[in-house]
Amino acid sequence: MAKTPIQDGFETSVKLTHPDRIYWPDDKVSKQDLLDYYALAWQRMKPFVANRPLALLRCPDGIDGPRFFQKHAWKGINPHIEEIADPEDKEAARLLKIEDFDGLAALVQSAALEIHPWGTTIDHWEEPDMIIMDLDPGEDVAWSKVVTAAKEIRERFSRQGLTSFVKTSGGKGLHVVASLKPQANWPQVKDAAEAIAHAMSADSPETYLSVASKAKREGHIFIDYLRNGRGNTAVAPYSTRARKGAAVSMPVSWEELDGRIGPASFTVGNAASRLNRSSADPWADFSKAASPLNL
Repeated sequence: MAKTPIQDGFETSVKLTHPDRIYWPDDKVSKQDLLDYYALAWQRMKPFVANRPLALLRCPDGIDGPRFFQKHAWKGINPHIEEIADPEDKEAARLLKIEDFDGLAALVQSAALEIHPWGTTIDHWEEPDMIIMDLDPGEDVAWSKVVTAAKEIRERFSRQGLTSFVKTSGGKGLHVVASLKPQANWPQVKDAAEAIAHAMSADSPETYLSVASKAKREGHIFIDYLRNGRGNTAVAPYSTRARKGAAVSMPVSWEELDGRIGPASFTVGNAASRLNRSSADPWADFSKAASPLNL
């Protein structure tokens, strides 16, 4: 099959139908624009989406149309989006994964505007390679308090010998992600995340919540540790969000948090300069930094 050239030297055998279809109307971001963005992001993004079970938020008519959160195949699915059996339940509906840039291009063609991977690869299904702490602030919480919360999680991870990385959520908050050697199992990783969330809530109940209570959300930051359960997901680094603004979940350095960035500062439209080959990758050492979870 003929390859289709994309910017930054990439090619794909996936043909976009209606490449000018607009996915983000207010921002005038098209299907082709999305593929061009992912071509820039792919080398950095690949370790966090390739060969991992995926959940997808699909919006065939763009962000203003119907949307479907899908973990399983649909009629006419592109063959570059592969189906895989869950080893714990081989009779269940198969899950989805991609292996390469063709797979990512197939997700773009399928209008997958958000990509949510498991915190593990299929090489070690039952041993996660990360802990994800999702900081979700109430509407009235200052951004500076979210940054403070992220730094506190970093410190708590550090006490356990874990190196943590941070990214914008593309929504309202931040994700703090600790890099793990894939040794501990899902319950152990979830318990470790839960312990941190409950400890922060107990120490600063006026600031943090570790339970998802909408009634108490005002003035608080919800520390969502539930992303760490088996089969649960969080939005991938570099994934777009199906929201106005065409924001992306962007890895940042800890030093950048003290600057002028906000939770949705990075978009499909402005990411190019950040993702060129000469720019620093704040998550470049994610795999090298992996440490075992102290049990």
